[in-house]
Amino acid sequence: MLKLTLTDSWKNALGDEWKKPYFKDIEEHLNKDLQAGRKVFPSTDHIFQAFKLTPFEKVKVVILGQDPYHGEGQAMGLSFSVPRNVKIPPSLRNIYQELHTDLKLPIPHHGDLSSWAKEGVLLLNNVLTVNEGKAGSHHKVGWEKFTDRVIEVLNEDKENLVFILWGSPAQKKAAQVDSNRHKVISSVHPSPLSSYRGFFGSKPFSQCNNYLQAHGIDPVNWKIQD
Repeated sequence: MLKLTLTDSWKNALGDEWKKPYFKDIEEHLNKDLQAGRKVFPSTDHIFQAFKLTPFEKVKVVILGQDPYHGEGQAMGLSFSVPRNVKIPPSLRNIYQELHTDLKLPIPHHGDLSSWAKEGVLLLNNVLTVNEGKAGSHHKVGWEKFTDRVIEVLNEDKENLVFILWGSPAQKKAAQVDSNRHKVISSVHPSPLSSYRGFFGSKPFSQCNNYLQAHGIDPVNWKIQD
């Protein structure tokens, strides 16, 4: 069974989402994988880590990723983030480079973005689980419906959020966001394949904080401590 490590505020916001048939399908799929000896990442107690670290009432920013990392020990339930003892992935290295250029912050020596999550940055993946070594293996299992609902609730029930959308899949995912109520920051993905086509120099972090401050909201402390 999935461990629903969500805060009460998320449970209230999302209602009975996990009682719907598609959510039961997700549980069945994961159980079949585990019973067949297939590894699923992240571990079951970290699937909802983004919601655990960023309660609904504290969300200021949403950064959308796609799949969890599919290598052993990488996925931790936060988009783009890896545990401290894991090599920093290329896309995150590029994010750090832009962070340094944009805000003049030092480049971190680890890839754990938990401090961002605790600052109110919801690090949400489109799909919340994956099989080891098989990118995209849990697409169409049902997670997309769940994360669509998360974005829908944030869009409708909150005001003055910042959505940071890197790459066309993230931009399509959040196409429903009302840009009159929220700030949408879009660019190409930070992966090495696309980062030089508009990610570097896009200044998402300063854009985000300028918007928050303009609306009387405390800016995000983007600095990651080593």
